[in-house]
Amino acid sequence: MAVDYLVIVVYLAGMLAMGWWGMRRAKSKSEFLVAGRRLGPAMYSGTMAAIVLGGASTIGGVGLGYQYGLSGAWMVFTIGLGLLALSVFFSARIARLKVYTVSEMLDLRYGGRAGVISGLVMWAYTLMLAVTSTIAYATIFDVLFDMNRTLAIVLGGSIVVAYSTLGGMWSITLTDMVQFVVKTIGVLLLLLPVAVVKAGGFSEMKAQLPTEYFDPLGIGGETIFTYVLIYTFGMLIGQDIWQRVFTARSDRTARWGGTVAGTYCLAYAVAGAVIGTAAKVLYPNLASADDAFATIVKDELPMGVRGLVLAAALAAVMSTSSGALIACATVANNDIWARLRGIVRTEGDQHDEVKGNRAFILLMGLAVIATAIALNDVVQALTVAYNLLVGGLLVPILGGLLWKRGTAQGALASVAVGGLAVIGLMAAYGILANEPVYYGLLASLAAYVAVSLATRPTDAAVLAAWRERLAGRAPEPGTASETVSEQVPAAQ
Repeated sequence: MAVDYLVIVVYLAGMLAMGWWGMRRAKSKSEFLVAGRRLGPAMYSGTMAAIVLGGASTIGGVGLGYQYGLSGAWMVFTIGLGLLALSVFFSARIARLKVYTVSEMLDLRYGGRAGVISGLVMWAYTLMLAVTSTIAYATIFDVLFDMNRTLAIVLGGSIVVAYSTLGGMWSITLTDMVQFVVKTIGVLLLLLPVAVVKAGGFSEMKAQLPTEYFDPLGIGGETIFTYVLIYTFGMLIGQDIWQRVFTARSDRTARWGGTVAGTYCLAYAVAGAVIGTAAKVLYPNLASADDAFATIVKDELPMGVRGLVLAAALAAVMSTSSGALIACATVANNDIWARLRGIVRTEGDQHDEVKGNRAFILLMGLAVIATAIALNDVVQALTVAYNLLVGGLLVPILGGLLWKRGTAQGALASVAVGGLAVIGLMAAYGILANEPVYYGLLASLAAYVAVSLATRPTDAAVLAAWRERLAGRAPEPGTASETVSEQVPAAQ
């Protein structure tokens, strides 16, 4: 295992080095939070794919393949579908808004103060997303070093917090590009063919397993529908995803770069399910389906290659964790703390803004590590996060983009009714039940439409300013330093 250890140590050291390098570039709020809004197609596609394909997509995707066969691809597949829908239909408009958070978009659209309430919901979602990714370090470091769970979470979490705090989105972008390459090589080019060959090929897999393992709908229609509702729609509105859209240098980059990333996710989904199916042939009696990834890596891959594939799993976790962390800190600082203090973001000391956002990343990172140590059930935590996100924010966000009659009062009612309905229904039906997100979303929609129609239409001046921003004709609020940064050649 010495070579495997060396591969992992070099990888982790490289992540910290990129955090230090990114710190030298992040001199303004725009650079720190959205990489100066100047990523080109190559970097945008790679980093977008990296953030959406985390530990749940890698370790969990293989586990679903082990449990259900090829239909286990549906969870990650619906993530890819959501990214494709976002990129094709909404990303250009989102990129032109030149904002930093989803709540800022809601304020622009409705001309009201929906920011704090929607910010709280988004903060809870991004916090739990970061927590679930951080918990996954325990599994990976246990395979690598037989490490204590708490120590593994502290070690993995500290590295992510360190490079994210140092360089913000620039550091995260650079590390995500490395993580994207490592995942592609480790999972798609190495583990996938080795797993299929070790299992005897597809013909042997079909001979050894029940026919339902090769039924595309074997996981069940209701489960697939729930995945679409939670993950496909969740991709459309998550702060962690929108913050990556904000990094695109142009509408075209956001649209086509995101389309490439979404297509990559579809291939990754199928690969994970095939690897899990092969693991079922090789190890039919594992205690837990989520052990399939670690088991096949440990037992079937040669030294050195094993280290690279485990680095790929670590990369998957780190990319989602760092993206969720900076999203959580951005929402906490800009949508909650600044608004509660009555601060209006205008021209000011950009260095102080960078220091403030850096401090919030460190603070949120410590909170994420502490919460991850206290929690054990990753699935329940992630379900709570997505239920709140979709049930509370999907309707007012998409309504604001698609229906001009929606009002600030309707948006606030939608967030409040949908969020409370989801919480109440989870208490009644159980956290993992499907009913909370189904009925919560319907309640949110009903409240939005009813209250919007019952209240005065949004002021014409607000809608006019909104249309100007959507068209890309309104300048981005900021300082001269942000204007100068846009003149620097775009990153490719």
